Amino acid sequence: MDSAPNNSSLIDRIAAGDTRAVARAISKVEDFSADAAALMKQIFPLTGRGLVIGITGAPGAGKSSLVDKLALHYRRAGERVGIVAVDPSSPFSGGAILGDRIRMQTLGLDPGVFIRSMATRGNLGGLARSTVDAVSILDAAGYHKIIIETVGVGQDEVEVVKAADVCVVVLVPGMGDDIQAIKAGIMEIGDIFVINKADREGVNTTEKELEALLSLAMRDDLWESPIVKTVAPESKGIQELAAAIEKYREFHLTSKSGAGRRRAIARWRILELLRDRLVAQTLESESASEKLELLAGEVASRRRDPYSAVEELLGK
Repeated sequence: MDSAPNNSSLIDRIAAGDTRAVARAISKVEDFSADAAALMKQIFPLTGRGLVIGITGAPGAGKSSLVDKLALHYRRAGERVGIVAVDPSSPFSGGAILGDRIRMQTLGLDPGVFIRSMATRGNLGGLARSTVDAVSILDAAGYHKIIIETVGVGQDEVEVVKAADVCVVVLVPGMGDDIQAIKAGIMEIGDIFVINKADREGVNTTEKELEALLSLAMRDDLWESPIVKTVAPESKGIQELAAAIEKYREFHLTSKSGAGRRRAIARWRILELLRDRLVAQTLESESASEKLELLAGEVASRRRDPYSAVEELLGK
């Protein structure tokens, strides 16, 4: 286990933008190291400077290509970019199935771009708490734009909004299921909607369907979510997307709803940490872990219901 002085030197290196220190700190929070909480306490005062962009949408929508081109756009403007790709994980092993993705070579070799794949560790929302901590570490390291690219699991992706300053929902033409997924829950979190692969047939129909849905959804902050058409491999629409993100950032900073959103994100983070801490405290003794296994066997064989199992673990 690292001592406090080591953490202090790690913090100094992170603040200086040292990529090795950033990678090491993210590994600590991902592995739930004993000193991870102490590290994050020191990281927190250094955060709040970067813009966190959540990119979400159905599988096959071309999110990775869009992220690559958007990152490239920011790099040309001289900004440092952090990319956190949230990959599916096995509920048994907890590791990222895809591992660190092999990205476009120009991005992978660029010292101004930091790319990290993270496992969801079975979290239903598709976004592990450790991902939120990883974003904070990148923010503290001076990355101007931090992009979270999530797994495409539909309704559960509403979790991404809890960690992002701006949420971009990606769709493609001719996928009616996408529109259904929006109805199911992504609609209210989309600050910007992108129709990617806009050179395909059916782009106008998809745009009209989306416009019709957006006209029915009145947001509390009165922001009118724009629709941007892109063809990622050709970099078409990327500049317009970056402009829409910047416009929302300005709106978010000046509106009262921006403060409310930040408070909601902070509340969620506190509750997530509290939930984790309470679970850890309940199971910290060896006897509690043994009892959990015993109760799991009873619930699996239907000799006991999970509700009374939880009450027994809590000592009620």
